[in-house]
Amino acid sequence: MGFSQKSSPAYTLMTHLNEQQAFMVLNGLSSIGPMTIKKLLPAFNNDIRRLFSSSAGELRERGGVSEKVAEVIFNWRRWFDLEKEEKSLGALNGQFIHWFHNEYPPLLKEIYDPPLGLYCLGKLPPHVKTIAIIGSRKASLYGLKVAKQLASELARLGFSIISGMARGIDSAAHEGALEANGHTVAVLGCGVNVIYPSENGALYKKISQSGAVVSEFSLGRMVDKTTFPMRNRIISGFSRAVVIVESDKNGGSMITANFAAEHGRSLLVVPGRIDQSSSRGCHHLIRDGATLITCVDDILEEIHYQAQLELPLASMAQNKTSPTPLMALSENEQKIYKCLDEDGMKTIDDLSLMTSLSISEVASLLLKMELKKMLVKRADGLFELHSYDAKN
Repeated sequence: MGFSQKSSPAYTLMTHLNEQQAFMVLNGLSSIGPMTIKKLLPAFNNDIRRLFSSSAGELRERGGVSEKVAEVIFNWRRWFDLEKEEKSLGALNGQFIHWFHNEYPPLLKEIYDPPLGLYCLGKLPPHVKTIAIIGSRKASLYGLKVAKQLASELARLGFSIISGMARGIDSAAHEGALEANGHTVAVLGCGVNVIYPSENGALYKKISQSGAVVSEFSLGRMVDKTTFPMRNRIISGFSRAVVIVESDKNGGSMITANFAAEHGRSLLVVPGRIDQSSSRGCHHLIRDGATLITCVDDILEEIHYQAQLELPLASMAQNKTSPTPLMALSENEQKIYKCLDEDGMKTIDDLSLMTSLSISEVASLLLKMELKKMLVKRADGLFELHSYDAKN
């Protein structure tokens, strides 16, 4: 997307702001946040540009905002140099992706307080196959190896790896995705033109060329104690699942874990040594109900489980012929599913005879399918498919 190189006179009238410029201005005003704009937009027919063609009085009366907020929006030029920002972003070959932009990450849009926009260098993933891998800055060799391996394997499967480009686990996750020729997104706690930490200059360049470097902060913004928690909510919101590899109980990853719970994301945790401080947070999360993982298959199973809840159940509710989600099952799971679908309730022995699988194999498969909510075990020991049409 190109950026206009307008001269100062073009900005003399507030009504000259287009949608993208309006979002960029609001994003750059420190006293204006996503929730304020969510409150204002309905009062102005969801047209962001109308905020800038309204008086401070109209903003207060129609939008219900405070006098301070209304004055900041009305006098935005005092606080934000739009022309300079556009020229600087254009020089970086970057773009600003706002709420209504067709490239705005769909999962991120679902959270309570999505950023008004993202400064982006590179290209965002055109799908929602996004998994965050984060962890301690003071990572062990074991943690670095695990993070890199998980990221590499997931990237080869077409997932985009989301992380924060911090030292340690974050950097290892980005590197693993890049080495697999996959896609990765670095979410920064500073402006996209600020490389932090400075030693990650080469990594920053690689990510911006083959993935994306993003931030909600205006160009030149430096890191501080408030920017990292804000960055962490984007990492969680951007991702379908959050994987934590090593974190102390007070580590920044624990903040992201809280956001993951708030956002309804799968929280997956790699266990570590019990005598290692960088694993205390991980073990705390596992004890509190996070999913323990040891390999990529564990991640895929958890993501697959979520997909079963969101996609097949919805389609079955709409179609009483109950289409079977066989594409989501392994070959042997499909055999069991077909037996139960065609012949109704069966015992383990019945299913073993019908599928030519051993009783131990069938028992293992039934347990997996039960965890995926595909079937249920009755009180009499028989197994049957989950009744998706019970309410109909």
